Amino acid sequence: MVSIGADAVVDAPPAVVYGLIADYRQGHPRIVPPEYFQDIVVERGGVGAGTAIRFKARLLGVTRVLRAEVTEPSPGSVLVETDPDTGVRTTFTVAARDEGRAAHVSIVTDLPARGLRGRLEAMFARRLLPKVYALELENIARVASGRP
Repeated sequence: MVSIGADAVVDAPPAVVYGLIADYRQGHPRIVPPEYFQDIVVERGGVGAGTAIRFKARLLGVTRVLRAEVTEPSPGSVLVETDPDTGVRTTFTVAARDEGRAAHVSIVTDLPARGLRGRLEAMFARRLLPKVYALELENIARVASGRP
């Protein structure tokens, strides 16, 4: 298993930040970098646990349609997207900072990295995903603070 992630402190209340991440109809589409993730379709649910989504991911010049099932091991602070086809898991963690006036946000993806193909994908993901997640964290900060 290979873990890749990024984190940042966002100048917005944790509940606002978590709400953006957990809302796959209105919030999440506004925070993902559109050059990498597009066409989020909610197949079931829409907010938090029980949500199922389908989306296009453009990574390393290849566009793939991916799926994810959403769980909330710790509602309000930890949300997990799991691809039922590949086992890839992305965890969003939101924790209060500055007496609740800010939020520490982390995004971590766990890749199975099985076999040669899996190891190669993990090698490329180590280079690309931190950049993608830095953009996503910037978007979270912008949207959560109400900036255009």
